[in-house]
Amino acid sequence: MKIAFAILLFIHGLIHLMGFLKAFGFAEIPQFSQDFSKQQALLWLAVALAFVSVGVLFLIKNNIWFWLALVAVLFSQILIIMNWHDAKFGTIVNVIVLIVAIIAIASWNFERQYKQDVSESFGTVTFSEEIISERDIQNLPIPVQKYLKYVGVLGKPKIKTVKAIFKGEMREKGKDWFAFTSEQYNFFEKPTRLFFLKAIFKGLPTQGYHFYKDGKASMLIKLVSVFPVVDINEPDMFKTETVTFFNDMCLFAPGALIDKNIEWQTIDDKTVKATFTNQKTTISAILYFNENDQLTNFISEDRMDVNSNQKIPFSTPVTKYGIINGYNLPVAADAVYQFPDGDFIYGKFFLLDVKYTVKTLH
Repeated sequence: MKIAFAILLFIHGLIHLMGFLKAFGFAEIPQFSQDFSKQQALLWLAVALAFVSVGVLFLIKNNIWFWLALVAVLFSQILIIMNWHDAKFGTIVNVIVLIVAIIAIASWNFERQYKQDVSESFGTVTFSEEIISERDIQNLPIPVQKYLKYVGVLGKPKIKTVKAIFKGEMREKGKDWFAFTSEQYNFFEKPTRLFFLKAIFKGLPTQGYHFYKDGKASMLIKLVSVFPVVDINEPDMFKTETVTFFNDMCLFAPGALIDKNIEWQTIDDKTVKATFTNQKTTISAILYFNENDQLTNFISEDRMDVNSNQKIPFSTPVTKYGIINGYNLPVAADAVYQFPDGDFIYGKFFLLDVKYTVKTLH
Protein backbone atom coordinates (compact mmCIF):
# COMPACT_ATOMS: atom_id res chain seq x y z
CA MET A 1 0.00 0.00 0.00
CA LYS A 2 2.83 2.41 0.81
CA ILE A 3 4.49 1.85 -2.55
CA ALA A 4 1.16 2.26 -4.34
CA PHE A 5 0.54 5.57 -2.54
CA ALA A 6 4.03 6.83 -3.42
CA ILE A 7 3.49 5.90 -7.08
CA LEU A 8 0.16 7.76 -7.01
CA LEU A 9 1.95 10.87 -5.70
CA PHE A 10 4.61 10.68 -8.42
CA ILE A 11 2.06 10.18 -11.21
CA HIS A 12 -0.10 13.01 -9.88
CA GLY A 13 2.95 15.24 -9.85
CA LEU A 14 3.88 14.32 -13.43
CA ILE A 15 0.35 15.10 -14.60
CA HIS A 16 0.70 18.58 -13.14
CA LEU A 17 3.96 18.90 -15.04
CA MET A 18 1.98 18.55 -18.27
CA GLY A 19 0.36 21.95 -17.66
CA PHE A 20 3.80 23.56 -17.47
CA LEU A 21 5.03 21.81 -20.62
CA LYS A 22 1.96 22.89 -22.63
CA ALA A 23 2.14 26.53 -21.54
CA PHE A 24 5.78 26.90 -22.59
CA GLY A 25 5.32 24.92 -25.79
CA PHE A 26 7.63 22.09 -24.78
CA ALA A 27 5.04 19.47 -25.71
CA GLU A 28 1.61 19.12 -27.28
CA ILE A 29 -0.83 18.04 -24.58
CA PRO A 30 -4.21 17.34 -26.18
CA GLN A 31 -5.72 16.52 -22.77
CA PHE A 32 -5.67 20.27 -22.00
CA SER A 33 -8.04 22.09 -24.33
CA GLN A 34 -7.22 25.60 -23.11
CA ASP A 35 -4.05 27.65 -22.93
CA PHE A 36 -2.38 28.73 -19.70
CA SER A 37 -0.62 31.93 -18.76
CA LYS A 38 3.07 31.78 -17.94
CA GLN A 39 2.22 32.57 -14.28
CA GLN A 40 -0.24 29.68 -14.15
CA ALA A 41 2.29 27.43 -15.85
CA LEU A 42 4.82 28.12 -13.11
CA LEU A 43 2.20 27.17 -10.54
CA TRP A 44 1.63 23.88 -12.39
CA LEU A 45 5.39 23.27 -12.18
CA ALA A 46 5.56 24.17 -8.49
CA VAL A 47 2.71 21.81 -7.63
CA ALA A 48 4.30 19.06 -9.73
CA LEU A 49 7.56 19.41 -7.84
CA ALA A 50 5.66 19.54 -4.55
CA PHE A 51 3.91 16.21 -5.18
CA VAL A 52 7.14 14.53 -6.28
CA SER A 53 8.82 15.88 -3.13
CA VAL A 54 5.93 14.58 -1.02
CA GLY A 55 6.45 11.14 -2.57
CA VAL A 56 10.17 11.15 -1.78
CA LEU A 57 9.64 12.38 1.79
CA PHE A 58 6.91 9.79 2.30
CA LEU A 59 9.22 6.96 1.20
CA ILE A 60 12.07 8.08 3.47
CA LYS A 61 9.59 8.49 6.38
CA ASN A 62 10.21 12.18 6.89
CA ASN A 63 7.18 13.64 8.68
CA ILE A 64 7.40 16.87 6.71
CA TRP A 65 5.65 15.00 3.90
CA PHE A 66 2.12 15.38 5.28
CA TRP A 67 2.45 19.13 5.86
CA LEU A 68 3.78 19.62 2.33
CA ALA A 69 0.99 17.38 1.02
CA LEU A 70 -1.65 19.72 2.48
CA VAL A 71 -0.08 22.69 0.67
CA ALA A 72 0.26 20.72 -2.58
CA VAL A 73 -3.38 19.59 -2.46
CA LEU A 74 -4.58 23.14 -1.81
CA PHE A 75 -2.82 24.66 -4.81
CA SER A 76 -3.54 21.64 -6.97
CA GLN A 77 -7.25 22.00 -6.30
CA ILE A 78 -7.10 25.71 -7.14
CA LEU A 79 -5.61 24.80 -10.53
CA ILE A 80 -8.20 22.07 -11.04
CA ILE A 81 -11.07 24.46 -10.31
CA MET A 82 -9.59 27.00 -12.73
CA ASN A 83 -9.43 24.28 -15.40
CA TRP A 84 -12.35 22.16 -14.29
CA HIS A 85 -13.35 20.80 -17.70
CA ASP A 86 -9.93 19.30 -18.36
CA ALA A 87 -8.67 18.54 -14.85
CA LYS A 88 -11.70 17.70 -12.71
CA PHE A 89 -10.74 14.05 -12.21
CA GLY A 90 -7.60 15.18 -10.40
CA THR A 91 -9.92 16.03 -7.49
CA ILE A 92 -10.27 12.30 -6.75
CA VAL A 93 -6.53 11.95 -6.26
CA ASN A 94 -6.42 15.11 -4.15
CA VAL A 95 -9.11 13.71 -1.87
CA ILE A 96 -7.14 10.47 -1.47
CA VAL A 97 -3.92 12.37 -0.67
CA LEU A 98 -5.79 14.65 1.75
CA ILE A 99 -7.34 11.73 3.66
CA VAL A 100 -4.01 9.89 3.96
CA ALA A 101 -2.25 13.10 5.07
CA ILE A 102 -4.90 13.84 7.73
CA ILE A 103 -4.60 10.30 9.10
CA ALA A 104 -0.81 10.64 9.15
CA ILE A 105 -1.05 13.93 11.03
CA ALA A 106 -3.42 12.37 13.57
CA SER A 107 -1.03 9.45 14.00
CA TRP A 108 1.95 11.76 14.44
CA ASN A 109 0.07 13.85 16.99
CA PHE A 110 -1.05 10.80 18.99
CA GLU A 111 2.47 9.37 19.09
CA ARG A 112 3.89 12.80 19.93
CA GLN A 113 2.01 12.71 23.28
CA TYR A 114 3.63 9.37 24.08
CA LYS A 115 7.09 10.71 23.19
CA GLN A 116 6.51 13.84 25.24
CA ASP A 117 5.57 11.74 28.28
CA VAL A 118 8.70 9.63 27.79
CA SER A 119 10.95 12.68 27.50
CA GLU A 120 9.47 14.22 30.65
CA SER A 121 9.96 10.98 32.57
CA PHE A 122 13.72 11.05 32.03
CA GLY A 123 13.81 14.17 34.19
CA THR A 124 12.93 12.09 37.27
CA VAL A 125 15.79 9.59 36.89
CA THR A 126 18.93 9.65 39.02
CA PHE A 127 21.57 7.89 36.95
CA SER A 128 24.60 6.26 38.57
CA GLU A 129 27.46 3.90 37.73
CA GLU A 130 26.48 1.25 40.30
CA ILE A 131 26.65 -2.37 39.24
CA ILE A 132 24.65 -5.38 40.45
CA SER A 133 26.68 -7.49 42.87
CA GLU A 134 26.22 -10.66 44.90
CA ARG A 135 25.30 -8.46 47.88
CA ASP A 136 22.33 -7.04 45.95
CA ILE A 137 20.79 -10.48 45.40
CA GLN A 138 21.83 -12.33 48.57
CA ASN A 139 18.48 -11.82 50.33
CA LEU A 140 16.36 -12.91 47.39
CA PRO A 141 14.84 -16.41 47.24
CA ILE A 142 17.28 -18.97 45.86
CA PRO A 143 15.24 -19.58 42.65
CA VAL A 144 15.30 -15.82 41.94
CA GLN A 145 19.03 -15.61 42.63
CA LYS A 146 19.68 -18.47 40.21
CA TYR A 147 17.44 -16.83 37.59
CA LEU A 148 19.31 -13.53 37.83
CA LYS A 149 22.64 -15.33 37.50
CA TYR A 150 21.33 -17.27 34.50
CA VAL A 151 20.11 -14.06 32.86
CA GLY A 152 23.55 -12.54 33.45
CA VAL A 153 22.80 -9.44 35.51
CA LEU A 154 25.73 -9.76 37.93
CA GLY A 155 28.49 -7.29 37.18
CA LYS A 156 26.20 -5.29 34.93
CA PRO A 157 24.84 -1.78 35.67
CA LYS A 158 21.82 -1.39 37.89
CA ILE A 159 18.74 -0.78 35.79
CA LYS A 160 17.20 2.68 35.95
CA THR A 161 15.30 2.64 32.67
CA VAL A 162 14.59 0.21 29.87
CA LYS A 163 13.45 0.50 26.28
CA ALA A 164 11.90 -2.60 24.70
CA ILE A 165 10.64 -3.30 21.20
CA PHE A 166 8.23 -6.12 20.44
CA LYS A 167 6.32 -7.62 17.57
CA GLY A 168 3.51 -10.09 17.89
CA GLU A 169 -0.16 -10.89 17.52
CA MET A 170 -3.22 -10.05 19.58
CA ARG A 171 -6.92 -10.89 19.51
CA GLU A 172 -10.16 -10.59 21.40
CA LYS A 173 -12.19 -13.62 22.36
CA GLY A 174 -13.99 -15.00 19.32
CA LYS A 175 -12.12 -12.72 16.91
CA ASP A 176 -9.18 -13.10 14.53
CA TRP A 177 -5.55 -12.39 15.30
CA PHE A 178 -4.00 -9.12 14.18
CA ALA A 179 -0.30 -8.30 13.99
CA PHE A 180 1.31 -5.47 15.95
CA THR A 181 4.60 -3.82 16.74
CA SER A 182 5.23 -1.96 19.98
CA GLU A 183 7.74 0.24 21.71
CA GLN A 184 7.86 1.00 25.39
CA TYR A 185 9.91 2.75 28.04
CA ASN A 186 9.89 1.66 31.68
CA PHE A 187 11.30 3.71 34.55
CA PHE A 188 12.02 2.04 37.88
CA GLU A 189 12.97 4.81 40.32
CA LYS A 190 9.42 6.17 40.06
CA PRO A 191 7.55 3.23 38.50
CA THR A 192 6.44 4.28 35.03
CA ARG A 193 5.41 2.29 31.97
CA LEU A 194 4.71 4.03 28.67
CA PHE A 195 3.72 1.59 25.94
CA PHE A 196 2.87 2.52 22.34
CA LEU A 197 1.43 0.01 19.89
CA LYS A 198 0.91 0.09 16.13
CA ALA A 199 -1.26 -2.44 14.32
CA ILE A 200 -3.43 -3.11 11.31
CA PHE A 201 -6.87 -3.97 12.67
CA LYS A 202 -9.51 -5.08 10.16
CA GLY A 203 -7.39 -3.58 7.41
CA LEU A 204 -7.11 -0.18 9.08
CA PRO A 205 -4.09 1.37 10.83
CA THR A 206 -4.61 1.41 14.59
CA GLN A 207 -2.57 2.84 17.45
CA GLY A 208 -2.72 2.24 21.17
CA TYR A 209 -1.16 4.00 24.14
CA HIS A 210 -0.89 2.51 27.64
CA PHE A 211 0.01 5.11 30.27
CA TYR A 212 1.18 4.13 33.77
CA LYS A 213 2.73 6.92 35.83
CA ASP A 214 2.30 8.96 39.01
CA GLY A 215 -0.48 6.79 40.42
CA LYS A 216 -2.49 6.94 37.20
CA ALA A 217 -3.12 4.44 34.42
CA SER A 218 -5.05 4.59 31.17
CA MET A 219 -5.43 2.82 27.85
CA LEU A 220 -6.45 4.59 24.66
CA ILE A 221 -6.75 2.82 21.30
CA LYS A 222 -7.63 4.75 18.16
CA LEU A 223 -8.70 3.43 14.77
CA VAL A 224 -6.83 5.26 11.99
CA SER A 225 -5.41 7.34 14.85
CA VAL A 226 -8.65 9.35 14.92
CA PHE A 227 -11.55 7.30 16.28
CA PRO A 228 -11.25 5.99 19.87
CA VAL A 229 -12.36 2.35 20.07
CA VAL A 230 -11.03 1.76 23.61
CA ASP A 231 -10.71 4.55 26.18
CA ILE A 232 -10.21 3.32 29.75
CA ASN A 233 -9.21 5.61 32.58
CA GLU A 234 -10.55 4.05 35.74
CA PRO A 235 -9.12 3.42 39.26
CA ASP A 236 -9.03 -0.36 38.67
CA MET A 237 -6.78 0.23 35.67
CA PHE A 238 -3.89 1.26 37.92
CA LYS A 239 -3.84 -2.09 39.72
CA THR A 240 -4.06 -3.93 36.42
CA GLU A 241 -1.16 -1.97 34.98
CA THR A 242 0.83 -2.50 38.17
CA VAL A 243 0.65 -6.23 37.42
CA THR A 244 1.81 -5.52 33.88
CA PHE A 245 4.67 -3.33 35.12
CA PHE A 246 5.87 -6.04 37.50
CA ASN A 247 5.50 -8.65 34.77
CA ASP A 248 7.83 -6.55 32.59
CA MET A 249 10.39 -6.53 35.41
CA CYS A 250 10.30 -10.30 35.68
CA LEU A 251 10.50 -11.05 31.96
CA PHE A 252 12.69 -8.51 30.21
CA ALA A 253 14.13 -6.36 33.00
CA PRO A 254 15.01 -8.97 35.67
CA GLY A 255 17.89 -6.84 36.93
CA ALA A 256 15.20 -4.61 38.44
CA LEU A 257 14.02 -7.42 40.75
CA ILE A 258 16.41 -6.20 43.45
CA ASP A 259 13.81 -3.49 44.08
CA LYS A 260 13.04 -2.95 47.78
CA ASN A 261 9.32 -2.59 46.98
CA ILE A 262 9.16 -6.34 46.34
CA GLU A 263 8.51 -8.81 49.15
CA TRP A 264 9.39 -12.44 48.50
CA GLN A 265 8.09 -15.73 49.81
CA THR A 266 9.64 -19.07 48.87
CA ILE A 267 7.05 -21.75 48.09
CA ASP A 268 9.45 -24.50 47.01
CA ASP A 269 12.78 -24.81 45.20
CA LYS A 270 11.18 -23.88 41.85
CA THR A 271 8.36 -21.55 42.90
CA VAL A 272 8.18 -18.20 44.68
CA LYS A 273 5.53 -15.64 45.47
CA ALA A 274 6.32 -11.97 44.88
CA THR A 275 4.37 -9.02 46.26
CA PHE A 276 5.02 -5.65 44.64
CA THR A 277 3.79 -2.30 45.96
CA ASN A 278 3.59 1.02 44.14
CA GLN A 279 1.64 4.11 45.23
CA LYS A 280 -0.04 2.10 48.04
CA THR A 281 -1.29 -0.39 45.46
CA THR A 282 -0.14 -3.94 46.10
CA ILE A 283 -0.23 -6.86 43.67
CA SER A 284 1.15 -10.37 43.88
CA ALA A 285 2.27 -13.05 41.45
CA ILE A 286 3.55 -16.61 41.53
CA LEU A 287 6.79 -17.16 39.61
CA TYR A 288 7.70 -20.61 38.30
CA PHE A 289 11.23 -21.72 37.38
CA ASN A 290 12.63 -24.85 35.73
CA GLU A 291 15.73 -26.99 36.29
CA ASN A 292 17.73 -24.66 34.02
CA ASP A 293 16.99 -21.71 36.35
CA GLN A 294 14.77 -20.13 33.69
CA LEU A 295 11.56 -18.32 34.60
CA THR A 296 8.85 -20.33 32.85
CA ASN A 297 5.63 -18.67 33.98
CA PHE A 298 4.16 -15.72 35.85
CA ILE A 299 0.63 -15.93 37.25
CA SER A 300 -1.28 -13.14 38.98
CA GLU A 301 -4.89 -12.88 40.11
CA ASP A 302 -4.80 -9.09 40.42
CA ARG A 303 -5.33 -8.10 36.79
CA MET A 304 -8.60 -7.12 35.11
CA ASP A 305 -9.60 -8.34 31.66
CA VAL A 306 -10.60 -5.05 29.99
CA ASN A 307 -13.07 -6.76 27.65
CA SER A 308 -15.11 -8.58 30.29
CA ASN A 309 -14.28 -6.07 33.06
CA GLN A 310 -13.67 -9.00 35.39
CA LYS A 311 -10.69 -9.99 37.51
CA ILE A 312 -9.30 -13.06 35.75
CA PRO A 313 -6.07 -14.95 36.53
CA PHE A 314 -3.41 -13.68 34.14
CA SER A 315 -0.29 -15.58 33.08
CA THR A 316 2.65 -15.20 30.71
CA PRO A 317 4.14 -18.63 29.96
CA VAL A 318 7.56 -18.23 28.36
CA THR A 319 7.96 -20.10 25.07
CA LYS A 320 11.56 -19.25 24.14
CA TYR A 321 14.81 -17.83 25.52
CA GLY A 322 17.52 -16.02 23.59
CA ILE A 323 20.51 -13.71 23.99
CA ILE A 324 19.92 -9.98 23.53
CA ASN A 325 22.72 -7.49 24.19
CA GLY A 326 24.55 -9.94 26.44
CA TYR A 327 21.55 -11.06 28.53
CA ASN A 328 19.80 -14.47 28.45
CA LEU A 329 16.19 -13.31 28.31
CA PRO A 330 12.73 -14.65 27.59
CA VAL A 331 12.31 -13.57 23.96
CA ALA A 332 8.88 -15.09 23.38
CA ALA A 333 5.90 -15.42 25.70
CA ASP A 334 2.15 -15.74 25.51
CA ALA A 335 -0.32 -13.51 27.34
CA VAL A 336 -3.08 -15.67 28.77
CA TYR A 337 -6.31 -15.16 30.69
CA GLN A 338 -7.33 -18.25 32.63
CA PHE A 339 -11.11 -18.14 32.23
CA PRO A 340 -13.29 -20.70 34.05
CA ASP A 341 -14.05 -22.36 30.70
CA GLY A 342 -10.36 -22.65 29.78
CA ASP A 343 -7.22 -20.67 29.07
CA PHE A 344 -7.46 -18.00 26.40
CA ILE A 345 -4.26 -16.82 24.71
CA TYR A 346 -4.93 -13.22 23.73
CA GLY A 347 -1.41 -12.19 22.86
CA LYS A 348 1.87 -13.56 21.51
CA PHE A 349 4.86 -11.33 22.23
CA PHE A 350 8.31 -11.56 20.64
CA LEU A 351 11.07 -9.39 22.10
CA LEU A 352 13.11 -7.85 19.28
CA ASP A 353 15.39 -5.55 21.26
CA VAL A 354 15.94 -4.28 24.77
CA LYS A 355 18.27 -1.57 26.04
CA TYR A 356 18.91 -0.83 29.69
CA THR A 357 19.52 2.51 31.41
CA VAL A 358 18.81 4.52 28.29
CA LYS A 359 19.13 8.20 29.10
CA THR A 360 17.14 9.86 26.32
CA LEU A 361 14.27 9.16 23.97
CA HIS A 362 15.59 7.47 20.84
